[in-house]
Amino acid sequence: MTSRVPAAEQTLAVLRYLSRQAGPVPAAAVAREAGLPRSTAYHLLNVLVENGFVVHLPEERRYGLGVAAFELGSAYARQAPLARLARPVLARLVDRVGESAHLAVLHGREVLYVVEDRAAGRPPLVTDVGVRLPAHLTASGRAMLADLPAAQVRALFPDRSAFVDRTGIGPSGLPDLRRVLAEVRRRGHAVEDGEVGAGLASVAAAVHDHTGHPVAGVAVTYPTDPGAPPARPVADHDTLVTAVRATAAELTRRLGGVPPR
Repeated sequence: MTSRVPAAEQTLAVLRYLSRQAGPVPAAAVAREAGLPRSTAYHLLNVLVENGFVVHLPEERRYGLGVAAFELGSAYARQAPLARLARPVLARLVDRVGESAHLAVLHGREVLYVVEDRAAGRPPLVTDVGVRLPAHLTASGRAMLADLPAAQVRALFPDRSAFVDRTGIGPSGLPDLRRVLAEVRRRGHAVEDGEVGAGLASVAAAVHDHTGHPVAGVAVTYPTDPGAPPARPVADHDTLVTAVRATAAELTRRLGGVPPR
């Protein structure tokens, strides 16, 4: 059974609304968008101001996030809960499919790898913790980009200069990328084959937060030539897809996330 604490839910609704705004907003807007009576909104805002989570700008009659909210965000980054939650889940994925797996997050037009779990006896990879790669070429990046609003993708890739190339294949413009992302949404997972490194392919799925926003991508990378040393059969594609999607869904649940609408 889900516990209900109305005061806590109302407070979180206020903070979530403020966090989505480009700048401070009037109390009336907070009340309206959070679905609160105006008197309740003012009371909650005053309490949040007293505790540093909200700042009041009296001359403008507006409210915005305060220093305490920033400190919460900084604490989240320090504790790295996403990486901590992902490590055991990725380890089970590697054990299941026998191939290397990793977790990446979007950083502008790039993906940043935050967790890597190498399978024993598999080929070396381009990816490693701290490495950045072009998001439009990687399976992880495509899995996340596919669930972003079209306007955000367009802002990230405004012209052809945004489309760097590694191996001579992959999207070279926004129309190409849109077709790739539409296919990702249709399938429910992303793939790349030889676009990051020759002889290697990847399957990925997105991890989502409580709003359905893609916060990470889980991927498995495998050699496309199973006869190349060290020779070993590669798990079939459907098995990899099923395992990766299940892992992404498990991480989404662990984060309290939901699939995109």
